[in-house]
Amino acid sequence: MSRIALVSYAAFAVFATAVIGSGVYLWQNSRQDDRFAACRDGGLAGPIDEIGGPFTLVDETGATVTDADVIDGPTLLYFGYTFCPDVCPLDNTRNAQAIFLLDDRGYQVKPVFISVDAGRDTPELLAEFTEYMHPRMLGLTGTADQVKVASRAYRTFYQIQDPDEEYYLIDHSTFSYLAFPETGVVEVFKRDLTPEEMADRIACFVDSLEAN
Repeated sequence: MSRIALVSYAAFAVFATAVIGSGVYLWQNSRQDDRFAACRDGGLAGPIDEIGGPFTLVDETGATVTDADVIDGPTLLYFGYTFCPDVCPLDNTRNAQAIFLLDDRGYQVKPVFISVDAGRDTPELLAEFTEYMHPRMLGLTGTADQVKVASRAYRTFYQIQDPDEEYYLIDHSTFSYLAFPETGVVEVFKRDLTPEEMADRIACFVDSLEAN
């Protein structure tokens, strides 16, 4: 290796070390500044504070509600639809079981089911669905535009298959979102968690919020 090449290599090594060191420093500081760091599993890609936002929907009683009305305490939100043949019932059953476990521990967390099926999910259908899951589960629907605004705020995906068919299916994302008033969304849960794991994680977030 020539002297010039050696010097260039050494300079690059110093630069790379500085960049990596700065990145580690920033990452460590961001973890230290995050009051919920101990509750996270590190699986979320991207900043959590970009998820969530204002919405206006219709609840299962027919009343118009906003995000401030809905998220008035620790809230667990899920986007799906009542005609879903498999994923939605399983995911919402898991969420409901986690909430029941939290109820037993003295934590009051509201489970919320937001429909992405504006064409079929009436307030009455949502009331039947949520009552089966958990007595405090709140169902929300709305116009196609209202649902789209809520979905975009939470970075969810949904797409109707064969919309001209009577019994169409909808492809959609399957995350659950934990949100607090004023704080907003603090965690996104994947569907591979057990009810016990989800309950433990939610309790950790609630405890961390109350401790600060």
